[in-house]
Amino acid sequence: MELTVLLLLLAVFLAIGVPVAFSLGAASLVTFMLLDIPMLVAFQRMAGSMNVFTLMAIPFFVFAGDLMARTGIAERMVRVAEGAVGRARGGLGQVDVGASMMFGAVSGSAVASVSAMGSTLMPMMKEKGYDTDYAVNVTITAAILGILIPPSHNMIIYAAASPVSVSVGDLFLAGVIPGLLAGAALMFVAWRVAINRGYPGGEFPGWVQFARAFVGAFPGLMTALIIVFGILLGVFTPTESSAVAVIYTILVGVLVYRTLGLGKFVEAASGAVRTTAMVMLIIGTAGMFGWLFAFLHGPELLANTLTTISSNPVIILLMILAILLILGAFMDMAPLIIITTPIFLPVAMDVGIDPVHFGIIMLINLGIGLVTPPVGSVLFVGCAVGGAKPEAVIRTIWPFYGALIAVMLLVAFVPSLSLWLPEQFK
Repeated sequence: MELTVLLLLLAVFLAIGVPVAFSLGAASLVTFMLLDIPMLVAFQRMAGSMNVFTLMAIPFFVFAGDLMARTGIAERMVRVAEGAVGRARGGLGQVDVGASMMFGAVSGSAVASVSAMGSTLMPMMKEKGYDTDYAVNVTITAAILGILIPPSHNMIIYAAASPVSVSVGDLFLAGVIPGLLAGAALMFVAWRVAINRGYPGGEFPGWVQFARAFVGAFPGLMTALIIVFGILLGVFTPTESSAVAVIYTILVGVLVYRTLGLGKFVEAASGAVRTTAMVMLIIGTAGMFGWLFAFLHGPELLANTLTTISSNPVIILLMILAILLILGAFMDMAPLIIITTPIFLPVAMDVGIDPVHFGIIMLINLGIGLVTPPVGSVLFVGCAVGGAKPEAVIRTIWPFYGALIAVMLLVAFVPSLSLWLPEQFK
Protein backbone atom coordinates (compact mmCIF):
# COMPACT_ATOMS: atom_id res chain seq x y z
CA MET A 1 0.00 0.00 0.00
CA GLU A 2 2.74 2.49 0.98
CA LEU A 3 4.54 1.90 -2.32
CA THR A 4 1.32 2.65 -4.20
CA VAL A 5 0.84 5.84 -2.20
CA LEU A 6 4.43 6.93 -2.90
CA LEU A 7 4.13 6.46 -6.66
CA LEU A 8 0.57 7.80 -6.91
CA LEU A 9 1.40 10.96 -4.98
CA LEU A 10 4.42 11.60 -7.19
CA ALA A 11 2.30 11.17 -10.33
CA VAL A 12 -0.42 13.50 -8.99
CA PHE A 13 2.01 16.23 -7.94
CA LEU A 14 3.78 16.13 -11.31
CA ALA A 15 0.44 16.15 -13.17
CA ILE A 16 -0.73 19.32 -11.43
CA GLY A 17 2.52 21.12 -12.20
CA VAL A 18 4.43 20.93 -8.91
CA PRO A 19 8.21 21.23 -9.58
CA VAL A 20 10.03 17.91 -9.71
CA ALA A 21 12.11 18.43 -6.55
CA PHE A 22 9.07 19.38 -4.46
CA SER A 23 7.00 16.54 -5.95
CA LEU A 24 9.65 14.01 -4.95
CA GLY A 25 10.04 15.54 -1.49
CA ALA A 26 6.34 15.83 -0.72
CA ALA A 27 5.52 12.30 -1.89
CA SER A 28 8.41 10.95 0.19
CA LEU A 29 7.52 12.87 3.37
CA VAL A 30 3.88 11.74 3.28
CA THR A 31 5.02 8.12 2.86
CA PHE A 32 7.52 8.49 5.71
CA MET A 33 4.64 9.60 7.94
CA LEU A 34 2.46 6.69 6.82
CA LEU A 35 5.29 4.30 7.70
CA ASP A 36 5.80 6.09 11.04
CA ILE A 37 9.50 6.56 10.28
CA PRO A 38 11.04 9.58 12.09
CA MET A 39 11.47 12.66 9.91
CA LEU A 40 15.12 12.73 11.01
CA VAL A 41 15.70 9.64 8.84
CA ALA A 42 14.15 11.39 5.84
CA PHE A 43 16.44 14.39 6.10
CA GLN A 44 19.45 12.18 6.81
CA ARG A 45 18.77 10.39 3.53
CA MET A 46 18.34 13.69 1.74
CA ALA A 47 21.58 15.12 3.14
CA GLY A 48 23.43 11.86 2.54
CA SER A 49 22.43 11.87 -1.13
CA MET A 50 23.96 15.31 -1.62
CA ASN A 51 27.03 14.67 0.56
CA VAL A 52 28.92 12.75 -2.13
CA PHE A 53 32.42 13.93 -3.06
CA THR A 54 31.97 13.06 -6.74
CA LEU A 55 29.03 15.46 -7.00
CA MET A 56 31.37 18.39 -6.36
CA ALA A 57 32.25 18.10 -10.04
CA ILE A 58 28.77 19.27 -11.07
CA PRO A 59 29.05 22.97 -10.05
CA PHE A 60 32.54 23.18 -11.55
CA PHE A 61 31.52 21.67 -14.89
CA VAL A 62 28.40 23.85 -15.01
CA PHE A 63 30.53 26.91 -14.23
CA ALA A 64 33.11 25.97 -16.89
CA GLY A 65 30.37 25.46 -19.50
CA ASP A 66 28.79 28.83 -18.71
CA LEU A 67 32.18 30.54 -18.93
CA MET A 68 32.81 28.93 -22.32
CA ALA A 69 29.47 30.13 -23.63
CA ARG A 70 30.30 33.71 -22.60
CA THR A 71 33.88 33.92 -23.86
CA GLY A 72 33.35 33.43 -27.59
CA ILE A 73 34.43 29.77 -27.69
CA ALA A 74 31.12 28.79 -29.35
CA GLU A 75 31.59 31.28 -32.20
CA ARG A 76 35.12 30.03 -32.88
CA MET A 77 33.88 26.44 -33.04
CA VAL A 78 31.18 27.48 -35.51
CA ARG A 79 33.85 28.87 -37.82
CA VAL A 80 35.82 25.60 -37.66
CA ALA A 81 32.70 23.54 -38.39
CA GLU A 82 31.70 25.86 -41.23
CA GLY A 83 35.05 25.32 -42.92
CA ALA A 84 34.89 21.55 -42.43
CA VAL A 85 31.31 20.68 -43.41
CA GLY A 86 29.61 23.89 -44.50
CA ARG A 87 29.85 23.11 -48.24
CA ALA A 88 27.15 20.39 -48.14
CA ARG A 89 23.51 21.03 -49.02
CA GLY A 90 21.96 22.60 -45.98
CA GLY A 91 25.51 23.40 -44.96
CA LEU A 92 24.54 25.45 -41.91
CA GLY A 93 22.66 22.43 -40.55
CA GLN A 94 25.85 20.40 -40.87
CA VAL A 95 27.77 23.23 -39.20
CA ASP A 96 25.27 23.26 -36.33
CA VAL A 97 25.78 19.55 -35.64
CA GLY A 98 29.56 19.74 -36.00
CA ALA A 99 29.86 22.79 -33.76
CA SER A 100 27.55 21.21 -31.18
CA MET A 101 29.80 18.15 -31.09
CA MET A 102 32.83 20.34 -30.40
CA PHE A 103 31.02 22.52 -27.88
CA GLY A 104 29.61 19.45 -26.16
CA ALA A 105 33.18 18.19 -25.79
CA VAL A 106 34.06 21.23 -23.70
CA SER A 107 30.80 22.10 -21.91
CA GLY A 108 29.04 18.76 -21.32
CA SER A 109 25.66 20.50 -21.11
CA ALA A 110 22.75 20.20 -23.55
CA VAL A 111 21.09 23.39 -22.33
CA ALA A 112 24.35 25.37 -22.61
CA SER A 113 24.87 23.96 -26.10
CA VAL A 114 21.40 24.86 -27.38
CA SER A 115 21.72 28.36 -25.93
CA ALA A 116 25.18 28.97 -27.41
CA MET A 117 24.59 27.33 -30.80
CA GLY A 118 21.05 28.62 -31.08
CA SER A 119 21.92 32.25 -30.48
CA THR A 120 24.80 31.97 -32.97
CA LEU A 121 23.48 29.76 -35.78
CA MET A 122 19.69 30.13 -35.81
CA PRO A 123 19.81 33.78 -37.01
CA MET A 124 22.37 32.77 -39.67
CA MET A 125 20.11 29.97 -40.92
CA LYS A 126 17.05 32.20 -41.08
CA GLU A 127 19.03 34.84 -42.97
CA LYS A 128 20.05 32.21 -45.57
CA GLY A 129 16.44 31.14 -46.12
CA TYR A 130 16.24 28.10 -43.85
CA ASP A 131 12.88 27.45 -42.19
CA THR A 132 12.67 28.18 -38.47
CA ASP A 133 11.50 24.68 -37.57
CA TYR A 134 14.52 23.17 -39.35
CA ALA A 135 16.92 25.48 -37.52
CA VAL A 136 15.39 24.59 -34.16
CA ASN A 137 15.20 20.84 -34.90
CA VAL A 138 18.86 20.61 -35.84
CA THR A 139 20.02 22.72 -32.90
CA ILE A 140 18.07 20.98 -30.14
CA THR A 141 18.82 17.43 -31.28
CA ALA A 142 22.50 18.24 -31.80
CA ALA A 143 22.63 19.69 -28.28
CA ILE A 144 22.09 16.16 -26.93
CA LEU A 145 25.57 15.27 -28.15
CA GLY A 146 27.00 17.22 -25.23
CA ILE A 147 25.55 14.59 -22.89
CA LEU A 148 27.51 11.80 -24.60
CA ILE A 149 30.81 13.39 -25.61
CA PRO A 150 33.00 13.86 -22.53
CA PRO A 151 33.08 15.55 -20.13
CA SER A 152 29.44 15.20 -19.08
CA HIS A 153 28.14 15.99 -15.62
CA ASN A 154 25.22 13.61 -16.27
CA MET A 155 27.76 10.77 -16.40
CA ILE A 156 28.94 11.85 -12.96
CA ILE A 157 25.35 11.78 -11.66
CA TYR A 158 24.90 8.28 -13.09
CA ALA A 159 28.11 7.06 -11.44
CA ALA A 160 27.00 8.53 -8.10
CA ALA A 161 23.50 7.00 -8.39
CA SER A 162 24.73 3.55 -9.42
CA PRO A 163 24.38 0.82 -6.77
CA VAL A 164 27.66 -0.67 -8.02
CA SER A 165 30.99 1.04 -8.57
CA VAL A 166 31.22 2.64 -12.02
CA SER A 167 34.32 4.51 -13.20
CA VAL A 168 33.65 8.05 -14.40
CA GLY A 169 36.72 7.78 -16.63
CA ASP A 170 35.28 4.67 -18.29
CA LEU A 171 31.97 6.46 -18.82
CA PHE A 172 33.76 9.42 -20.41
CA LEU A 173 35.54 7.11 -22.86
CA ALA A 174 32.43 5.01 -23.49
CA GLY A 175 30.50 8.05 -24.69
CA VAL A 176 32.96 9.03 -27.44
CA ILE A 177 32.00 6.55 -30.20
CA PRO A 178 28.22 6.69 -29.55
CA GLY A 179 28.48 10.49 -29.53
CA LEU A 180 30.27 10.51 -32.88
CA LEU A 181 27.74 8.03 -34.31
CA ALA A 182 24.84 10.19 -33.14
CA GLY A 183 26.50 13.24 -34.69
CA ALA A 184 26.99 11.46 -38.02
CA ALA A 185 23.36 10.27 -38.00
CA LEU A 186 22.07 13.80 -37.33
CA MET A 187 24.30 15.21 -40.08
CA PHE A 188 22.86 12.70 -42.54
CA VAL A 189 19.28 13.56 -41.59
CA ALA A 190 20.00 17.30 -41.72
CA TRP A 191 21.46 16.80 -45.22
CA ARG A 192 18.50 14.74 -46.47
CA VAL A 193 15.91 17.18 -45.11
CA ALA A 194 17.88 20.07 -46.63
CA ILE A 195 17.80 18.39 -50.05
CA ASN A 196 14.06 17.76 -49.76
CA ARG A 197 13.45 21.41 -48.89
CA GLY A 198 15.86 22.80 -51.46
CA TYR A 199 18.23 24.57 -49.09
CA PRO A 200 21.49 25.88 -50.58
CA GLY A 201 25.00 24.65 -49.88
CA GLY A 202 27.80 26.79 -48.51
CA GLU A 203 31.21 27.72 -49.81
CA PHE A 204 34.59 26.47 -48.64
CA PRO A 205 36.49 29.48 -47.21
CA GLY A 206 39.86 28.06 -48.25
CA TRP A 207 42.48 26.10 -46.38
CA VAL A 208 44.17 29.21 -45.01
CA GLN A 209 40.96 30.51 -43.44
CA PHE A 210 40.10 27.05 -42.16
CA ALA A 211 43.53 26.70 -40.55
CA ARG A 212 43.17 30.11 -38.92
CA ALA A 213 39.74 29.18 -37.56
CA PHE A 214 41.09 25.90 -36.18
CA VAL A 215 44.05 27.58 -34.50
CA GLY A 216 41.69 30.15 -32.99
CA ALA A 217 39.40 27.47 -31.56
CA PHE A 218 42.19 25.10 -30.47
CA PRO A 219 42.71 26.53 -26.96
CA GLY A 220 39.02 25.95 -26.22
CA LEU A 221 39.03 22.45 -27.71
CA MET A 222 42.00 21.57 -25.50
CA THR A 223 39.70 21.62 -22.47
CA ALA A 224 38.21 18.20 -23.25
CA LEU A 225 41.63 16.67 -23.99
CA ILE A 226 43.09 17.98 -20.74
CA ILE A 227 40.19 16.59 -18.72
CA VAL A 228 39.99 13.14 -20.33
CA PHE A 229 43.71 12.43 -20.58
CA GLY A 230 44.37 13.95 -17.16
CA ILE A 231 41.96 11.41 -15.66
CA LEU A 232 43.29 8.49 -17.71
CA LEU A 233 46.91 9.25 -16.83
CA GLY A 234 46.08 9.59 -13.15
CA VAL A 235 47.07 13.25 -12.95
CA PHE A 236 43.79 14.13 -11.25
CA THR A 237 40.46 12.56 -10.33
CA PRO A 238 37.22 13.26 -12.22
CA THR A 239 36.18 15.65 -9.45
CA GLU A 240 39.50 17.48 -9.57
CA SER A 241 39.28 17.61 -13.36
CA SER A 242 36.18 19.79 -13.10
CA ALA A 243 38.11 22.38 -11.09
CA VAL A 244 40.96 22.18 -13.62
CA ALA A 245 38.40 22.85 -16.39
CA VAL A 246 37.26 26.04 -14.63
CA ILE A 247 40.82 27.30 -14.07
CA TYR A 248 41.84 26.52 -17.65
CA THR A 249 38.72 28.19 -19.08
CA ILE A 250 39.37 31.33 -17.05
CA LEU A 251 42.98 31.44 -18.25
CA VAL A 252 41.89 30.99 -21.88
CA GLY A 253 39.16 33.62 -21.56
CA VAL A 254 41.42 36.17 -19.87
CA LEU A 255 44.86 35.58 -21.39
CA VAL A 256 44.20 34.04 -24.83
CA TYR A 257 40.83 35.30 -26.10
CA ARG A 258 40.68 38.32 -23.75
CA THR A 259 36.88 38.21 -23.75
CA LEU A 260 36.26 37.33 -20.10
CA GLY A 261 35.75 40.38 -17.93
CA LEU A 262 34.53 40.75 -14.37
CA GLY A 263 30.92 41.19 -15.45
CA LYS A 264 30.82 37.96 -17.49
CA PHE A 265 32.64 36.11 -14.70
CA VAL A 266 30.04 37.19 -12.12
CA GLU A 267 27.17 36.30 -14.48
CA ALA A 268 28.63 32.84 -15.09
CA ALA A 269 29.24 32.28 -11.38
CA SER A 270 25.72 33.30 -10.38
CA GLY A 271 24.25 31.14 -13.16
CA ALA A 272 26.30 28.15 -11.98
CA VAL A 273 25.14 28.71 -8.39
CA ARG A 274 21.47 28.77 -9.43
CA THR A 275 21.82 25.68 -11.63
CA THR A 276 23.75 23.78 -8.98
CA ALA A 277 21.20 24.66 -6.29
CA MET A 278 18.38 23.28 -8.44
CA VAL A 279 20.30 20.12 -9.36
CA MET A 280 21.39 19.43 -5.78
CA LEU A 281 17.87 19.90 -4.42
CA ILE A 282 16.62 17.40 -6.99
CA ILE A 283 19.44 15.00 -6.10
CA GLY A 284 18.59 15.27 -2.38
CA THR A 285 14.84 14.70 -2.74
CA ALA A 286 15.38 12.01 -5.39
CA GLY A 287 17.78 10.24 -3.00
CA MET A 288 15.13 10.31 -0.29
CA PHE A 289 12.54 8.99 -2.75
CA GLY A 290 14.91 6.30 -4.03
CA TRP A 291 15.69 5.08 -0.50
CA LEU A 292 11.98 4.74 0.23
CA PHE A 293 11.38 2.95 -3.06
CA ALA A 294 14.11 0.44 -2.19
CA PHE A 295 12.88 0.13 1.41
CA LEU A 296 9.43 -0.82 0.07
CA HIS A 297 11.00 -3.43 -2.27
CA GLY A 298 10.07 -1.52 -5.42
CA PRO A 299 13.11 -2.65 -7.47
CA GLU A 300 12.43 -6.32 -6.69
CA LEU A 301 8.77 -5.97 -7.66
CA LEU A 302 9.68 -4.26 -10.92
CA ALA A 303 12.35 -6.84 -11.74
CA ASN A 304 9.91 -9.67 -11.04
CA THR A 305 7.28 -8.00 -13.21
CA LEU A 306 9.67 -7.62 -16.15
CA THR A 307 10.98 -11.17 -15.89
CA THR A 308 7.40 -12.45 -15.60
CA ILE A 309 6.58 -10.83 -18.93
CA SER A 310 9.68 -12.31 -20.58
CA SER A 311 12.99 -13.91 -19.67
CA ASN A 312 14.55 -12.91 -23.00
CA PRO A 313 17.33 -10.35 -22.39
CA VAL A 314 16.50 -8.53 -25.63
CA ILE A 315 12.83 -8.12 -24.67
CA ILE A 316 13.75 -7.00 -21.14
CA LEU A 317 16.17 -4.38 -22.48
CA LEU A 318 13.59 -3.12 -24.97
CA MET A 319 11.02 -2.82 -22.18
CA ILE A 320 13.46 -0.84 -20.04
CA LEU A 321 14.23 1.47 -22.97
CA ALA A 322 10.52 1.98 -23.66
CA ILE A 323 9.81 2.81 -20.00
CA LEU A 324 12.70 5.29 -19.90
CA LEU A 325 11.53 6.97 -23.12
CA ILE A 326 8.06 7.46 -21.63
CA LEU A 327 9.42 8.72 -18.31
CA GLY A 328 11.83 11.03 -20.13
CA ALA A 329 8.90 12.82 -21.72
CA PHE A 330 7.53 13.76 -18.29
CA MET A 331 10.58 14.30 -16.07
CA ASP A 332 13.92 16.03 -16.39
CA MET A 333 17.15 14.10 -16.86
CA ALA A 334 18.96 14.49 -13.52
CA PRO A 335 16.14 13.23 -11.27
CA LEU A 336 15.38 10.39 -13.67
CA ILE A 337 18.99 9.22 -13.59
CA ILE A 338 19.00 9.27 -9.79
CA ILE A 339 15.62 7.53 -9.43
CA THR A 340 15.82 4.94 -12.20
CA THR A 341 19.49 3.91 -12.08
CA PRO A 342 19.15 1.92 -8.81
CA ILE A 343 15.93 0.40 -10.18
CA PHE A 344 16.90 -0.63 -13.71
CA LEU A 345 20.66 -1.19 -13.47
CA PRO A 346 20.35 -4.35 -11.31
CA VAL A 347 17.77 -5.73 -13.75
CA ALA A 348 20.05 -4.94 -16.69
CA MET A 349 23.04 -6.54 -14.97
CA ASP A 350 20.99 -9.68 -14.30
CA VAL A 351 20.60 -10.13 -18.07
CA GLY A 352 24.31 -9.55 -18.70
CA ILE A 353 24.54 -5.83 -19.48
CA ASP A 354 27.69 -4.03 -18.33
CA PRO A 355 27.04 -1.02 -16.02
CA VAL A 356 29.12 1.31 -18.21
CA HIS A 357 27.28 0.14 -21.33
CA PHE A 358 23.91 0.60 -19.63
CA GLY A 359 24.89 4.10 -18.54
CA ILE A 360 25.54 5.19 -22.13
CA ILE A 361 22.25 3.65 -23.31
CA MET A 362 20.41 5.46 -20.53
CA LEU A 363 22.02 8.80 -21.36
CA ILE A 364 21.05 8.55 -25.05
CA ASN A 365 17.53 7.53 -24.07
CA LEU A 366 16.98 10.30 -21.53
CA GLY A 367 18.69 12.77 -23.87
CA ILE A 368 15.86 12.12 -26.34
CA GLY A 369 13.50 12.98 -23.49
CA LEU A 370 15.06 16.45 -23.29
CA VAL A 371 13.59 17.27 -26.73
CA THR A 372 10.26 15.51 -26.15
CA PRO A 373 7.15 17.33 -24.89
CA PRO A 374 5.55 18.01 -22.51
CA VAL A 375 8.59 18.60 -20.25
CA GLY A 376 11.57 18.60 -22.64
CA SER A 377 13.71 21.46 -21.32
CA VAL A 378 16.05 21.59 -24.33
CA LEU A 379 13.05 21.66 -26.70
CA PHE A 380 11.54 24.71 -24.99
CA VAL A 381 14.87 26.54 -24.62
CA GLY A 382 15.53 25.98 -28.34
CA CYS A 383 12.06 27.22 -29.28
CA ALA A 384 12.50 30.31 -27.11
CA VAL A 385 15.90 31.10 -28.65
CA GLY A 386 14.66 30.46 -32.18
CA GLY A 387 11.31 32.19 -31.79
CA ALA A 388 9.37 29.06 -32.82
CA LYS A 389 6.20 27.45 -31.54
CA PRO A 390 6.85 24.00 -29.98
CA GLU A 391 3.93 22.43 -31.84
CA ALA A 392 5.37 23.56 -35.20
CA VAL A 393 8.77 22.13 -34.30
CA ILE A 394 7.34 18.79 -33.13
CA ARG A 395 5.48 18.30 -36.42
CA THR A 396 8.76 18.10 -38.36
CA ILE A 397 11.25 16.72 -35.82
CA TRP A 398 10.49 13.03 -36.49
CA PRO A 399 13.43 12.30 -38.85
CA PHE A 400 15.80 13.57 -36.15
CA TYR A 401 14.05 11.50 -33.48
CA GLY A 402 14.40 8.48 -35.76
CA ALA A 403 18.15 9.03 -36.13
CA LEU A 404 18.67 9.26 -32.36
CA ILE A 405 16.53 6.20 -31.63
CA ALA A 406 18.36 4.21 -34.30
CA VAL A 407 21.71 5.09 -32.70
CA MET A 408 20.36 4.19 -29.26
CA LEU A 409 19.27 0.74 -30.46
CA LEU A 410 22.55 0.21 -32.31
CA VAL A 411 24.57 1.07 -29.18
CA ALA A 412 22.24 -1.05 -27.02
CA PHE A 413 22.69 -4.20 -29.07
CA VAL A 414 26.32 -3.72 -30.11
CA PRO A 415 28.04 -3.30 -26.71
CA SER A 416 31.50 -2.92 -28.24
CA LEU A 417 30.53 0.52 -29.56
CA SER A 418 30.60 1.83 -26.00
CA LEU A 419 32.94 -0.66 -24.30
CA TRP A 420 35.78 -0.94 -26.82
CA LEU A 421 37.45 2.38 -26.03
CA PRO A 422 37.45 1.98 -22.21
CA GLU A 423 38.94 -1.51 -22.63
CA GLN A 424 41.88 -0.07 -24.60
CA PHE A 425 42.97 2.00 -21.59
CA LYS A 426 42.90 -0.80 -19.01
